[in-house]
Amino acid sequence: MRKIVNLKEFKSVDDQASKSAILTAKESLIAGHIIALPTDTIYGIAAIAQVPEAVEKLYEAKGRRRDNPISICVGDVAELKRWCYVCVSDALLHELLPGPVTLVFKRHPILNPNLNPNTELVGIRIPDYPFIREIARACDLPLALTSANKSQTISSLAIEEFQSLWDQLDVIFDGGRITQNEEQSSRSGSTVVNLSVEGHFRIIRKGSAHENTVKLLTKYGLSELVDTKEKLI
Repeated sequence: MRKIVNLKEFKSVDDQASKSAILTAKESLIAGHIIALPTDTIYGIAAIAQVPEAVEKLYEAKGRRRDNPISICVGDVAELKRWCYVCVSDALLHELLPGPVTLVFKRHPILNPNLNPNTELVGIRIPDYPFIREIARACDLPLALTSANKSQTISSLAIEEFQSLWDQLDVIFDGGRITQNEEQSSRSGSTVVNLSVEGHFRIIRKGSAHENTVKLLTKYGLSELVDTKEKLI
């Protein structure tokens, strides 16, 4: 039976209510279910990326094409090197993350081969939202994370906006309506940038932090690839 957990009183990862919510999320995810939760941009739905059946549930819930990649989410910058081949400096990573940006690198072989099997790349996120990072830490596994909406429909800023998905979710974490800044006014998700070619970057989706992301990448000496014929996704 679907459960809704109120996060509006979530103040610290150390208080009892917060610990209980994190445990509820972990138990649901480890059992192979899908959960919904807020991020720093929009609401998302998540499953354990290493569990093929759980990832399949994500695709089914969204009505998403199997050749449309799903990103993963981890709790800390150090985790990036566990799941993908990082070719930028730690200093740059720590300036970008946590934040509303998805970084695309070549995937590590230990990542579930059934997750995005048609590409050697993977997008990875660390949202600037403590609750989801604590869940990833508690699970000690990457979360497959995608927006909480049916494919080709607008993204969600409140749980009421994705009621069509509720029946396919085990737990819904309600953090209230997400407040967006001026750059996020179009309900855009994270900025997606390909960093898989050393010394270069390519913006895949402008998203909610485009200007700041490009500024940081150029600050660290990366040059932009704009040729659409480049073999980058």
